[in-house]
Amino acid sequence: MDQLLKKILDAAGISGYEKDVASIMKKELEKSCDSVEIDSFGNVIAKKGKGKKKIMVCAHMDEVGLLVKYITKEGYIHFIKVGGIDDRILLGNRVIIKAKLGDVVGIIGSKAPHLQKEEEKNKVTKHDEMFIDIGAKSREDALKRVSIADQIIFEPNSGVLHGKLYYGKAPDDRIGCYALIKIMEKLKKTNAEIYAVATTQEEVGLKGARTSSFKIDPDFAIAVDTTIAGDNPGIREQDSSLKVGEGVCITIIEASGRGVIVSEKIKDMFIDTAKKNKIKHQIDVLEGGMTDGAMIYMNRAGIPTGVLSIPCRYLHAPTGVFSIDDVDTAVELAIKAIEQL
Repeated sequence: MDQLLKKILDAAGISGYEKDVASIMKKELEKSCDSVEIDSFGNVIAKKGKGKKKIMVCAHMDEVGLLVKYITKEGYIHFIKVGGIDDRILLGNRVIIKAKLGDVVGIIGSKAPHLQKEEEKNKVTKHDEMFIDIGAKSREDALKRVSIADQIIFEPNSGVLHGKLYYGKAPDDRIGCYALIKIMEKLKKTNAEIYAVATTQEEVGLKGARTSSFKIDPDFAIAVDTTIAGDNPGIREQDSSLKVGEGVCITIIEASGRGVIVSEKIKDMFIDTAKKNKIKHQIDVLEGGMTDGAMIYMNRAGIPTGVLSIPCRYLHAPTGVFSIDDVDTAVELAIKAIEQL
């Protein structure tokens, strides 16, 4: 696995706490862009090239996670969720609390099943019935190491699952961030200003995309994100026919129309460009979920926007699975589309 990709996957950065990822993005984009800044909202905005037109390419830096809410007198930590997380995947997981004095390892626990009543065994344990054990003896002991409102991430993990299949924490949307760096590295001289934007707070309302696209006011935008792969048990093909390793996904509609609805002109441009350049691709029609594209295309007087998505298994879980080949096809199609524009 590319060490830069591993570094980005492992970095901490729940919504609103993206500074570590932003630092990586700024450093890497400075290698290929003419200018890079971190704006007042925390977005990393890089610029490359000159011309009358402005094209914005973005990927979001934030990941779903948890936040310290309360510490009991016994030293156990209660938390809130930041972003969409299924309560069923939380129990027993190791987490890292990003405290001021250093990382604190914790285990998410709850009442043991042996002590549960029958009615308790037949229901999903809610996150507010769980706690994090950091080995503290008391509230005072815990407060020596952690503070209220410290961010909590799933324990970093990343590597090669098999062949071109990789795994890691927060592929949504760190693999999009990695693709953004590669797009700007490989993009040759164009007759336009190209803006690469690593956005904040996507998982909690697409907020960084709103402020950055308003500031840039591009003539065209591309959001690079992840999407739900349907090639694992439990998912019907009619719900998602997308497969990991079968190429970048050209998103047409999100959240049954509540998200971005890509125009016919942009849809045809992406598909024709992919076919012309023999880029492996899939068509993505999303019934649920949306990307930064949903916010960008409604900004100002309306910004023509396309979405390129990378299929992943187990999104918003402690570990996701994706194909590096799909990341590469997303990079290739984004570059060809920019050149076409």
